[in-house]
Amino acid sequence: MSAAVGAERPQVVSHVQQALSYTVFDCKWVPRSARLLCLGSAARGTGIIQLYELHGGRLELLREIEKPKPIKCGTFGATSLQQRYLATGDFDGNLNIWNLEAPELPVYSVKGHKEIINSIDGVGGLGIGEGAPEIVTGSRDGTVKVWDPRQNDTPVANMEPVQGESKRDCWTVAFGNAYNQEERVVCAGYDNGDIKLFDLKMMSLRWETNIKNGVCSVEFDRKDINMNKLVATSLEGKFHVFDMRTQHPTKGFASVSEKAQKSTIWQVRHLPQNRDVFMTSGGSGSLHLWKYEYPAQRSRKDSEGSEMGVAGSVSLLQNVTLSTQPISSLDWSPDKKGLCVCGAFDQTVRVLIVTKLNKV
Repeated sequence: MSAAVGAERPQVVSHVQQALSYTVFDCKWVPRSARLLCLGSAARGTGIIQLYELHGGRLELLREIEKPKPIKCGTFGATSLQQRYLATGDFDGNLNIWNLEAPELPVYSVKGHKEIINSIDGVGGLGIGEGAPEIVTGSRDGTVKVWDPRQNDTPVANMEPVQGESKRDCWTVAFGNAYNQEERVVCAGYDNGDIKLFDLKMMSLRWETNIKNGVCSVEFDRKDINMNKLVATSLEGKFHVFDMRTQHPTKGFASVSEKAQKSTIWQVRHLPQNRDVFMTSGGSGSLHLWKYEYPAQRSRKDSEGSEMGVAGSVSLLQNVTLSTQPISSLDWSPDKKGLCVCGAFDQTVRVLIVTKLNKV
C-alpha cells in the first residue's frame, strides 16, 4: 500500500541548471511565456537583469541588462498582460519599472526608500485582483510603502514606525484581500519576528503578532479573494499558516506552525493552480512541498460567544536537496502547472518540474 502511495507522491525533478556569473537574488517567470528573469548583483557592484527562454532541456540567454545598483527583488504583479513591465527594488532604495523590450531607461522611477528595498509585490495587474495597479515595497529603513505608478513620486500609503518606536528591518511584504475595488491589505514581516497587517481601505493597522524569529517571507494563498490563508516563514526553520477568515477580538487569527528544517526558510510560494499546495525554500539548499488540510469546522464560538478560527494541519508531500547553498528565490509558472524556477547562492538558476500535482 505504502509503495503505491509513494508512487503517487509528487516528484521534484531538476529539468535545467544554468550557472550564472553573479549573485542571483530573485527569479521570475514572465507571464504567458516560456521566459524567465534572473535579477541580482555583479561582482563589481552593479545590477544585472538576465532574460532567458526555455527551449526543451536548455535555457537560452536572450538579453542581459546592466544597471548601476544591485537589484534585490522584482514583480510583474502591477502590470497588464499586454505590457508585462517588470518592477524592481534595488540596494539604493530605488523603485524602477522596466519595459524589457526597451530597458535602457525605466518607464517609472522613484527614490522610494533611504536604504535597500528587501521585498516587493504587485497587485491589480495581470488580471489578478480588483482595484488600482499598485506596488508595495518593504525596506531596511523600517518603512512599508504602497505606490500607484500612475501617480508620480508620492506613495499612496506609507507605514512607518510610530514615534518612539524603534525602526525594524522589513524583510518581506505581500498584498492580499483584493477581491473588490475597495478592499486591500498589505502584510509585512520584520527582522524581530513582527508580522503586521495593514488595511489599505481603512488606512489602519488591522492586526499584529510576533513569531519570535525574523520573518523571511509572507504570502497569501491568493491575492484576489477574501483573505483565506497566510503563510509566514522564519529564520529558525519554522513556518506558520494563519487562517485569515476569522479574526478573534483578542486572539487574532488561528495558526498552525511546522518545523521544516534547522536552517532559515527563505521563501514560500503557493501553487497558482491550487492554493492549498505551497513550496518553501531553505537555507540548506532544499525545497519542501506542503499541502494544507482544512479542519472539519473552520471556526467555533469561544466561551464569550465570539467567533474564533480553527487551524488546519500541514502535511509534507515531498522534499529535495538541490544545492549546498541557500535557495533564496522561488517562482511558480502562472501558466504551466508544476513548472517552477529557483535561484540559489551557488550562483545557479534551476528550472524544476513538479509531477503529479493533480493527484494531491
